[in-house]
Formats: sequence, structure tokens, C-alpha cells
Amino acid sequence: MRAVGVMVHGGPEALEVVEVPEVHAGPGEVRIRVHAATVNPTDIMARNGSRAEQQKVDPPPYVPGMDVAGIVDEVGNAVSTGVKVGDAVIAMVVPKASHGAYREQIVLQARAVVPAPRGKSHIEASTLPMNGLTARQSLDLLGLSRGQTLAVTGAAGAYGGYIIQLAKAEGLTVIADASEADHALVTSLGADIVVHRGDDVAARIRAEFPDGVDGLADGAVLNERVIPAVRDGGAFTSVRGFSGEAQRGIRFTTTFVRSYDCEFEKLDRLRQQVEAGVLTLRVADTYPPERASEAHRRLQDGGTRGRLVITF
Repeated sequence: MRAVGVMVHGGPEALEVVEVPEVHAGPGEVRIRVHAATVNPTDIMARNGSRAEQQKVDPPPYVPGMDVAGIVDEVGNAVSTGVKVGDAVIAMVVPKASHGAYREQIVLQARAVVPAPRGKSHIEASTLPMNGLTARQSLDLLGLSRGQTLAVTGAAGAYGGYIIQLAKAEGLTVIADASEADHALVTSLGADIVVHRGDDVAARIRAEFPDGVDGLADGAVLNERVIPAVRDGGAFTSVRGFSGEAQRGIRFTTTFVRSYDCEFEKLDRLRQQVEAGVLTLRVADTYPPERASEAHRRLQDGGTRGRLVITF
């Protein structure tokens, strides 16, 4: 069975098509014939050696990927989620060794697998699970209430876009950052106010909300540079492990989406929100497995709007 992975960590060129053993669904598990796997920044870290210390307990190949869409082709015993052979599904994958999304088949716990949004292609559907769940978790951690204000950095990215749309669905006022080129995009996603992005974006947010915002989701990984945008007693969540020093009563949390693995109801709710038009699935381009290195290089170079997807 084909997969895309690395035998030796390195640049995009380290990715290669490799053969991995066929797998089968056991009790409580579902096997998916993968048709699409989304490329995310975390995949670059799995490829370039940033996570080599965690990976070294297993032999290569190391197969990246946290998003899949495809067709169920095997269901184990004691699966109670209603998913059956032939269903179009999506899932978030927590990679380990060759168990990553960039492969033709993958076995997952049944509660990780939900129906794909109706009317969406495998390619479109694959862009939802990991980024959608990350946005959902960030909002859960921030704990804001209808009518409160949320600032979003990195708003033009997949995570930022989902945060904006989910926040608006929950009655929040959203201020987001964007370059001039992305201003229209971020506005179309629902942001109430758009300010120019940059290391000093906190000052621009304060210019709109002098007392500071109630919560901030830092998709741009500005970390301590954007804390001043948050009001005293507000909330701040990061996406790369940053935790701010105690100050002004701000509640700091770190969004680690892996803890939402197998949260069937949360992912299925996101699926429903896609079908209802609350969430927009954005695809930038597709690549066959043999050109996965091009997808990684393009993502690494920055500026991609919408997800890059490897198709099997």
C-alpha cells in the first residue's frame, strides 16, 4: 500500500512514496480508503525533524498528515457510531510512525470518523477535521459569551477563518488582522472589523477597543507581542505551546487539538455547520502523492490561501 513519508528528515525533497503494510479494522475501528489528505504546517514539522525526538521511538517511514477524507471499506466489531462500508467520511488523524494521513488506507477508532459533509468532494471535505477542531477547541478554551469581543490573528489562514465563522455563529463581535490583499477575504468570512496585520497589531486592536478585547485567538503565533490587545481579566489562547506570563488577570490557555481526537460529536457538529453554510471549505490546489514535496514547498513558502491537498 502506498504512502507518502520520510525515511530521513529533511526539506520537502525528503518526502517520497513508500510502501507500508496493509492494515485491517479491529474491534471498535474503521478502515478508510483515503481519497484526500490535507497538508498542514504541522506536517512540515513531522517531515523536517522538528519532532525527531518524539518520532525516534518508532522506525521510519514517518508518514505525516492529520486530515483525511475517503470511503469506509472495512468496519470492525462493536462499532456503534452508525458508520458503514461505502460511506463517505472524514477524520482527524493523530500521526505516529507510518500512521499518518498521507496513505491509501488508514485504520482509526470509530469515534474519530464522521460522515463527510453532503454535497462536498473528498478534496473539500478533507480540509475540515484538524483545523475545524482546532478552532472549536480554541473557542471552547476562551469561553466567551454572546456579545463579547474576540480578536483573531492569522485570520486569513484555515484556522483563523474557521475561528471567525464559528465565533460569528455564536454571536461574538470579531476583530481580525489581514494584509491589504486579504482584507476582502477576511471580511467575507464575517469579521466585523479588519485591521492591518503585523507585530504591532495589538495597538491597532486597542485603537478599536480601548479597554481591550475579551478574548484573543493567536493563529499568527505572535505570542507576547499581541497580549496587550487583551483586556484585564480577559482570555488568550495560543496554538504552538506558548503560555504567557501571569499578568492583569488574563487567563492563558494552549490549544492542543490532539486532545480532541475521537470527539465524534464535536467533529460531526462541524460537519453539520458546513452543510448549513456556517463554515466555508477552502481549497488552494491538489497534488498527487508523487508531487507531495511540491505541496510542502509551496506551504513552507507562505502566502497560500486555502488548503493544499494530496489526492490518492
